[in-house]
Amino acid sequence: MNILITAGPTRESIDPVRFISNRSTGKMGYALAARAAARGHQVVLISGPVALDAPANVERLAVTTAQEMLEAVDARLDACQALIMAAAVADWRPVACSDLKLKKSAMASKLELERTTDILVAVGPLKGARVFAGFAAETDHVLEEARRKVKAKGLDFILANDVSQPDAGFAVDTNRVTLVHADGTAEAWPLMSKDDVADRALDVVERLSRHSPARR
Repeated sequence: MNILITAGPTRESIDPVRFISNRSTGKMGYALAARAAARGHQVVLISGPVALDAPANVERLAVTTAQEMLEAVDARLDACQALIMAAAVADWRPVACSDLKLKKSAMASKLELERTTDILVAVGPLKGARVFAGFAAETDHVLEEARRKVKAKGLDFILANDVSQPDAGFAVDTNRVTLVHADGTAEAWPLMSKDDVADRALDVVERLSRHSPARR
């Protein structure tokens, strides 16, 4: 199977020095890519800026912004049978980016922002028979938000986790997630390594793919 995976954060520049981003380190997405490749799948990994080496037998495409990640996903989607969006894409970007470093004394006290494009919503009309999966990193109302997102984004399933927990958030090697299916049914998984989470998620992808109609 050809699997497209996104990982890491995006960065939305304010000027050549400053940017808006988040705490994602890419570990979950990279674990998914590594385990998928180890299973013999053809994997393209679209990665935001991280301090991780590309997994063996994985084609990695480096991007920085949410728009670049959207364009990379759009360009590679047609060749894949499954898309797993594990990246923590910035929801907001500055309306304007200065070509020069903004001096502290001259900066406005408020930064004008605009919404970035939701990648899964944007490519949703192209889903067809492909398996689409996402992640929901939350700090409260985790299951409620995951159910809302899996429906709103038209996903086959979403993996939700409470990133306020020290063993299931960013920059750690473990995760505790809840699998939420398209119909809203949920299955809480125990604390495990991100490699093990990746394997269980890939089990779901493979099972859904086997029961999907023929790809175009």
